[in-house]
Amino acid sequence: GWLALQGCRLWEIHVVLGNEACDLDSAVSALALAYFLAKTSPAPKAAFVPVLNIPRADFALRPETTFLLRAQGIPAASLIFRDEIDLGGLHRAGLLSLTLVDHHVLPGADAALEEAVVEVLDHRPLERDRAAGCQVTAEPVGSCATLVTERIAQGPPGVLDRPTAALLHGTILLDCVNLSPAAGKVTPRDVACVSLLEARFPELPARDAVFEALQAAKFDVSGLTTEQMLRKDLKALSGDELVLAVSAIYVDLETFLRRPGLLQDLDAFCQARGYAGLVAMTISFNEHNEASRQLAVYSRREPLRSAVCRALEEASAPSLQLQPLPSPWSCVGAYAQGNALASRKKVLPILRAALGGPGAAGGPEEDVGPPPTPMNSLVEDCPLAQAVPPLCPQDVLERVSRIAAGQPPASPK
Repeated sequence: GWLALQGCRLWEIHVVLGNEACDLDSAVSALALAYFLAKTSPAPKAAFVPVLNIPRADFALRPETTFLLRAQGIPAASLIFRDEIDLGGLHRAGLLSLTLVDHHVLPGADAALEEAVVEVLDHRPLERDRAAGCQVTAEPVGSCATLVTERIAQGPPGVLDRPTAALLHGTILLDCVNLSPAAGKVTPRDVACVSLLEARFPELPARDAVFEALQAAKFDVSGLTTEQMLRKDLKALSGDELVLAVSAIYVDLETFLRRPGLLQDLDAFCQARGYAGLVAMTISFNEHNEASRQLAVYSRREPLRSAVCRALEEASAPSLQLQPLPSPWSCVGAYAQGNALASRKKVLPILRAALGGPGAAGGPEEDVGPPPTPMNSLVEDCPLAQAVPPLCPQDVLERVSRIAAGQPPASPK
């Protein structure tokens, strides 16, 4: 079981919370550490609850996480997501303790929860000091799952089970790019943890197979609707009178443009969100893991589309080396991007300048919807649109006790 409950009256809900990008490292670190604490904690009246820091509806946008959990037989119904637990209410009721994994600063919207933080495990340099009573582990390793593995290895023997080991093993391999020194992510401690997990569970699958399966899952958007693909990794740029969407898309442009009903989907997406146009930046990888990039510029407003296309074609810092591609529709301009190193971070200033107006050089740019799937585990701050959580503390307790007893959670009324 993922959660252990002893005693019938609870005095503490101890939540283990990953960051708001909820990449694989955050999700697995929260699940594995909560499991370890539940198995080893001396506190008889505490429930340890791993919380995935995204709304449940966005879980499908994290295909590498859904893939690895499914492979280990962990049903999505047994997970608790951020919009299903009222952390503020639990804190006001005096019931909440928080352990943060894979981040150490709560975003502004969660500032009230800071005083509930009792422990931090992160692999970034500390941006701020914590209160004296808070236990802090901040170590420059490739994956936060490495720190969780070390913590479990220091605990009583026999706590680690095979599914948890497989989760940690896959996460460290994905984060550290299959322990490849060339990628610049891996440290000796990551390597040591992978070796330790393999020594304890020799039946774990081979590293290459694990890494390739997770990497393929991460970029597999075939199960997503066009709306989910556009929303998965979205920035919005505000000009004088209009807003332009910029989406990173993880398939090649030809495959994207051939999606059934694509033009209607683009129209509907931009109308629903008030975007005057959308730039789709595709990135795909060949069998040698070399990236190729393409661009599509969509807008029903011809002057806007022309201005954006011209700015991208004429850009010199950096030059994108664009080659026009055939497009099925007059309202979509398509290009191959010769400069594969020009990521969205480099293209955003070009687009911002094209939108013009005062402050164009530093106009506002917002993350919209779910934070992007990080290409690695070093995630920038990602605001999460806070829905009103429908669960009160009683619901959470009932749900946690059901999970602990191995029953499926009751369906929401």
